[in-house]
Amino acid sequence: QVQLVESGGGLVHPGGSLRLACAASGSIFSIYSMCWYRQAPGKQRELVATITSGGSTTYADSVKGRFTISRDNAKKTVYLQMNSLKPEDTAVYYCNTPQGPSTGRVLYNWGQGTQVTVSS
Repeated sequence: QVQLVESGGGLVHPGGSLRLACAASGSIFSIYSMCWYRQAPGKQRELVATITSGGSTTYADSVKGRFTISRDNAKKTVYLQMNSLKPEDTAVYYCNTPQGPSTGRVLYNWGQGTQVTVSS
């Protein structure tokens, strides 16, 4: 059973930076696209960024130009570098595979997430 463990969150001032990490167990991590999602209080979980097995990336419009997703397959880890943080980036951040187009399901159980709070 693959487990996802997110880390790196914290409290940061507006304009600050954080780097999140998602460590995955399992031997076939490298073949899957991976995503970062976030869920703010009272809102649905939303897709933030995606990285394919080949390293191609896509971003939500709200984070484009500020966030960078990357991966290290040898370490089975996906990263999210977040710069120029805004209060509206406050959320619990999770990683997982992309949602299936017909099922809407991700491949792995959700981890505990990591809290990011942007506040002055």
